[in-house]
Amino acid sequence: MAENRDDDGRVARLARWFDARLGLSYQFLRPVPQYAINPFYWLGALAVVAFVIQAVTGMLMMLYYVPDPTQAYPSTQFIFQNVSYGRFLEGVHLYTAYAMIMLAFMHMMRGYFVSVHKKPREIMWVVGMVMGFVTLGAGFTGYLLPWTVVSKSATDVGTGMISALPQPVSSFLTFLIAGSGGDAAELLRFFDLHVVVLPAILLVLLVVKMFMLEAHGISEPATGPEPLPEAKRKLIPIFPDVSFYLVELAALFGAAMLVISAIFPPALPPEYSAAVASQYVAQPDWYFLWIYQILKISFFEPNGPLGAYGLPVALTLVTLVFVALFLLPFLDRGPTRRISRRPVFVTLGAVFVSEIAVLTIWGYLTPGRAIPDEQAALVLGGTAVATMVLSLMSYRLVYRAFGKGLSGGSAAPKAPVSSSGVWAAVAFVALLGLGSLAMGNAVGSLAGVVSGGASVGALWSMAASAAALAIALLGTVYLVYRLDLGTGAIKRRVRALEVGWRE
Repeated sequence: MAENRDDDGRVARLARWFDARLGLSYQFLRPVPQYAINPFYWLGALAVVAFVIQAVTGMLMMLYYVPDPTQAYPSTQFIFQNVSYGRFLEGVHLYTAYAMIMLAFMHMMRGYFVSVHKKPREIMWVVGMVMGFVTLGAGFTGYLLPWTVVSKSATDVGTGMISALPQPVSSFLTFLIAGSGGDAAELLRFFDLHVVVLPAILLVLLVVKMFMLEAHGISEPATGPEPLPEAKRKLIPIFPDVSFYLVELAALFGAAMLVISAIFPPALPPEYSAAVASQYVAQPDWYFLWIYQILKISFFEPNGPLGAYGLPVALTLVTLVFVALFLLPFLDRGPTRRISRRPVFVTLGAVFVSEIAVLTIWGYLTPGRAIPDEQAALVLGGTAVATMVLSLMSYRLVYRAFGKGLSGGSAAPKAPVSSSGVWAAVAFVALLGLGSLAMGNAVGSLAGVVSGGASVGALWSMAASAAALAIALLGTVYLVYRLDLGTGAIKRRVRALEVGWRE
């Protein structure tokens, strides 16, 4: 009997756990707090608006598009040239797809920094991550459909990356997206995934996430006073106030997409053929470019030290990053959500964003070029170090209780920002910019020397970069010393750095 009661107790606790996360017994259409009337709280909603625009424009293009290698490009060309506003329609579909991916990324990173993944929203975070992967899959599958030399070459790069994964994952994913083999099977499979399968999955996950959002409501801000003042805790009815606000946001977003599509109409590259493809540098679209740039590092190339295992190792490292993000609610289990008390996770997130930005821009500027190991170490390592230093200095200047933030203690009262603190922040940003420019110029000069030989201009450029980098480092040391001097944290005084200092 005792064992039965224990089993019943475990089942009840498990049921309560799922109910607390999924909201199976919660009310619907709950009011929205005052502080949520902010566009950054509705990035996910704007991504949904982009998805709706995608669906409408996609259905219109489906009236003319034929998913066959011999007809895909002519039917796309027909939309561009013969359908009324066809090129504009293609532009709206393309730019809203890009906006949807960017909004999904911004939504994820905002949630990361403000800790929306913490109890009781763990499953919401997991569902959101799956939705992000599905969104990337929709972008990947839709990119092939015009059957241009750019889209087909980029897709071949993507499928080649998938084929480098370990077995049996590689074979399963290749069959899933490419079918039984051949261009016709691949294009039809991509069309089915892009038009039917992935949108259906996205809709189901959206319903599940909206259900849980109704259960838990909008998360509280991760900054500001605690508890929230009464004005911030004021609730606004979902209709008509919040509904009209969301309609305004959707209208502004839709108008922006229309304006961008009209000002920057897309061009249709040449039709794919093996002969034409040989004249192009194959690269994936921008949202996968950072991964491809990692694969171009010489250390992971087939002729590198890892040999044939280079690409699998690189893709495994990238996969581990995604796995860590997926399991974030179970890794970051601290009780606090305040940014001022989470310096480690905030800094890691800042490094992640800066590395993706640098890799993407770097990949765009170096198409088809292998990256030397030394250059990769300098750029990626320098980006990580600069981001961590900037994060540290931000905590020192913005949050006075940096030491307490590390230990999870109570935050100190916010001190007024002095003019000296503002000038220190400006000086640090200037030094950081100088150091970044010097490091980038040094890497470029070194690459020029390696590829084209030493010249007087290249040597002068390297010398100037080294001097600028030295000035930035010395200036940073001086600035940190003067800041510590002002707070009384200096244990060993350096008189040479205290010229003009008043006790």
